[in-house]
Amino acid sequence: MATPDLLQPPRAVDAPHIQSGDDDELRDLVAALPARLQDDLRTVTGWTEVVEIVLDLGRVPEIRLSDGSERLLPWKVELGHIAAVVEAVGEFTSDNRAGVPGTLHRFSAIRNRSGRVVGLTVRRGRALHGTTAIVRDIVAGDRSLLLLGPPGVGKTTMLREMARVLANDHGARVVIVDTSNEIGGDGDVPHPGIGRARRMQVAAPDRQHRVMIEAVENHMPEVIVVDEIGTDLEAEAARTIAERGVRLIATAHGQTLDNVLLNPLLSDLVGGVESVTLSDDEARRRRTQKTVLERRSPPTFDTLIELHSRDAFVIHHNVAGSVDAILRGGAVRAESRMRLPDGRVLRDTNAEARVSVEGALPEPSDAGEVRVDDGRLNLFPFGVSRSRLEHAIANSATDMIRLVRHLAQADVVVTLRSFHRKRARVLRDAEARGLPVYVLRNNTVTQMEACLATLLDMERPEEPEPRQPSKAQAAARGNGAPRQHLRTPVSTRPRLT
Repeated sequence: MATPDLLQPPRAVDAPHIQSGDDDELRDLVAALPARLQDDLRTVTGWTEVVEIVLDLGRVPEIRLSDGSERLLPWKVELGHIAAVVEAVGEFTSDNRAGVPGTLHRFSAIRNRSGRVVGLTVRRGRALHGTTAIVRDIVAGDRSLLLLGPPGVGKTTMLREMARVLANDHGARVVIVDTSNEIGGDGDVPHPGIGRARRMQVAAPDRQHRVMIEAVENHMPEVIVVDEIGTDLEAEAARTIAERGVRLIATAHGQTLDNVLLNPLLSDLVGGVESVTLSDDEARRRRTQKTVLERRSPPTFDTLIELHSRDAFVIHHNVAGSVDAILRGGAVRAESRMRLPDGRVLRDTNAEARVSVEGALPEPSDAGEVRVDDGRLNLFPFGVSRSRLEHAIANSATDMIRLVRHLAQADVVVTLRSFHRKRARVLRDAEARGLPVYVLRNNTVTQMEACLATLLDMERPEEPEPRQPSKAQAAARGNGAPRQHLRTPVSTRPRLT
């Protein structure tokens, strides 16, 4: 049972730490490598922080460290080197993976057309405690949870730690469906990193959905943990589990919520999408066209966490509400949390969450009202696809535009005609501030590029001299005069129609 303190978002957390026994597991990893590679690996500065070793036939070995650096050894891989590793780790499964019993290490094979192994990716596995502290209130709850993030961001590590915390600290009956033995490690005895949680191994990846259902029917779990839901059958099994009242915690392919929503195989996890024809009265009431996209059903997962890095998260506490906002073309609000080096946690409970560009994160609320004036035009999009607008900026080959997340930071506002007609509160606030409002007909990259061209006077690409500030920029910045007195009057704000 979770204590009231654990159900509250943390103000500060300790840094994650490696579970004891990691040195012994590193020795087991090194022992599976060819003798020459073992010797050369130990000569590399910081070799104990190795995270990945790449061996490709006829190429030099690559050693990748935790700080992102790479080391190339001065010799080429031969068949004998690869054969030595294959012999040490034993038979590879149907998904071309193998491991060292009692560890979390993973060996992945690349085969030629005849089935011979000609390449290996050796990835070190480590159990980290404390990775879930920043979201401990969500872990301690009872809502199904989906984790998203790019490869290498720590999804599986966090999933393993969630299983351990729920089983050991909260006394929950946790069953892990471990398809590639990445959560519980190789061998019949699970790794200590999962604590008291039970582990069900999966004979082949295409049987994962069956084992998910089997876990519910045979073992009476309170929580089921699954890594990498990636097919429609697995998505269907996940919905079946959720409808039986069992909490589900899983990872899926994708970086943001809208990635999952646009994936036809996985969209059911967040409610799915269907085309709906509205009545004339309803279409008039909504001020929209008669055929619209709507969420098909309740989401399988109540909460979704986007992992943008190991210390930065965007949390959708209400997946249904976020999906509805995306389908209506509105701004999606969620909570962002960032763990600072000193352990403090920065939270913004009203962050804009539709971020599809790697490394872009909502700013903490205490920094949200700061306006940066460095000669660039600060553009605030409202109801406009942020990812498409970033794509349009990239196509325009300009560094004079900065997208901002708060109206107080903006020089210019861009919105859609539908939002402008509804007189949304944000747009009324923009008018009260005297901000120019550009209105787009639709949410396309072409319309956005035309808007950017108008803002920056980019209609004359042959212009040899450095580009002068456009009228919009001059109106927004006032050429150094106080900005609040030099906004374009609301009655003459420009529009794209």
